[in-house]
Amino acid sequence: MRARWKSRPRPDYLSDALTLLSGWTRDGVQIKRVLPIDDFQHAALTERVKVAADALRLRPEIRRLDGRTQISLGATDGGAITAGEVALAARIEDAYRTVTGRQ
Repeated sequence: MRARWKSRPRPDYLSDALTLLSGWTRDGVQIKRVLPIDDFQHAALTERVKVAADALRLRPEIRRLDGRTQISLGATDGGAITAGEVALAARIEDAYRTVTGRQ
């Protein structure tokens, strides 16, 4: 008897992946993160995010407000969160740790 493996991942696998990214919240069809970093760190982070986003062909929304960097990822057409957006969130976390010196 052969074991049957499901060929499709569970529908909530992206939610499971998001739980591993502390600080990210899901807001409808977007995931968001607010980072308390200074202007220099914001500039460095933005450059790193641009490179990663270009590689994944995504367009995150990054803005600076009241001394904090706010990042939103999600489809502009209101579509569901994709694996690419979760992957970009993970890369942003890595970049955040790099520019702030946190490990």
